[in-house]
Amino acid sequence: MSESIDAAKISIIIPAINEAGNIKEAIATTQGSINIEVIVVDGGSSDDTVAIAQSLNLKVISSSPGRAVQMNAGAVAASGDILLFLHADTRLPTGFDEMIRTALQQPATVAGAFKLRIDASLLSLRWVEWGVNVRSHFYQMPYGDQAIFLTKEVFQQIGSFPELPIMEDFELMRRLKRIGRIVIIPTPVVTSARRWLQKGVLKTTLLNQLVIIAYLFGVSPERIRSWYRREKFKRL
Repeated sequence: MSESIDAAKISIIIPAINEAGNIKEAIATTQGSINIEVIVVDGGSSDDTVAIAQSLNLKVISSSPGRAVQMNAGAVAASGDILLFLHADTRLPTGFDEMIRTALQQPATVAGAFKLRIDASLLSLRWVEWGVNVRSHFYQMPYGDQAIFLTKEVFQQIGSFPELPIMEDFELMRRLKRIGRIVIIPTPVVTSARRWLQKGVLKTTLLNQLVIIAYLFGVSPERIRSWYRREKFKRL
């Protein structure tokens, strides 16, 4: 497989809903790379997300809303041997394509992601980055904002993203860890700080940990998403 990965096509799948302010910049970081395609999967935007993506001569498809549903739809439409799932508010580093092909040739590696950097200067966000990067490196549990990648063959083998309303990336990683190694590329992607800034860094970090605990204790993803949106975790 390593011989074919050297020149394998990478399909970059970007799920989006109302990302007109981010989508162009995210797509710009995919350019200048070799043998790629970009697929924007729109989940029903009411802004100019689709028009912006179409103006850049990309493959744009529509699906039902929901990140897992959208990413699975993008995977079906993909013609590449490698799938890279990129959030619309995350930027890829220069040379990401070579880094991914090299990473997937490492022994027993089934998937990977990038180190995380958050695009705001708050000291508290440096601690968040540190925590994310420690978790990713030692526990092999990167999340979606770290630009997860794997071969299409492995993606199909594990049954695609579980179509959950939340925790789809967490569950995907659990499945992948059962069959091989998940590598973390030390060059970071840069993701938006907006979700930390909207609710506050400490509050967002605590909510994220409570989501994981609730999920591991068997609380349904539908109920977790409802609590997350209303911030009613005190019921736990």
